[in-house]
Formats: sequence, structure tokens, C-alpha cells
Amino acid sequence: MSVQGNLVSSLAMALRWGDMDAYGHANNTVYFRFFEEARIVWLAKLDLGGTGEPTGPVIIKTSATFLKELTHPATVVVETYAGKAGNTSLDTYHLLKDADTGDVYAEGYAKIVWMDNTTRKSTPLPDTLRALAAE
Repeated sequence: MSVQGNLVSSLAMALRWGDMDAYGHANNTVYFRFFEEARIVWLAKLDLGGTGEPTGPVIIKTSATFLKELTHPATVVVETYAGKAGNTSLDTYHLLKDADTGDVYAEGYAKIVWMDNTTRKSTPLPDTLRALAAE
């Protein structure tokens, strides 16, 4: 996987002691939580996808490539990129980096589909997101 698109957000977060597993490194699920938090914070800053809104994002596909072991203590930065926009969807990519060294721990991907919360069906992607997309 390679990260594509326009850089739209950067968020620093601390790795918690409890995020580590029996092998002494961050459990693989933690990477997805970092990506999720970065997406939610980014969309909230755009005033999109909040609780109680008539429309919002759902993830229909996600993946990660783990490149380097992540251990406590660490502060990471998640860079979020807006890739290709479809009629109702947006490809997003993430880089999980060390805040101090810039070393890349993981690359992530999530396909967001915009959904009508009443009908539970896809709906056109908001113009705000479409304008940020790379293509």
C-alpha cells in the first residue's frame, strides 16, 4: 500500500501503556484506533459526521501495513490524506509516524461511504469532502 492524496489533517496522540500486548509492542488493533481517531477529529473539524446529523460516514473497507514495531513510551502523529472521491465515497489514507523522529510505523487505508442515517443508504459525498479529494 502506498499513501496517496492530499494531506488534510495531522493529529498527535500518545501510546498508552495499556495499548501494548503480551509481546511488549502496540497491539495491531491500536493502529486502527489511531486511524479512526484521526478520521473522527478531522471530520469534526469540518463540522461533518457528528452524532445526530442526518448524514455521516461509514467505513466499508479498511487495511493497514505494519512497517515498524511501536512500543511505549511513544507519541505518534497520524497524517490523514484525502484520495479519490466517488459519487458517495472517499478513499482516505493514513501515515502513523513517530512524533520525534518521523519514522513511519504503519500505513493505513479506509474507504468512507457517506450514508443517510434515516434511510441507511448511501448519499452523495458532501461538497466539502469532494473539494479536498485528490481526484
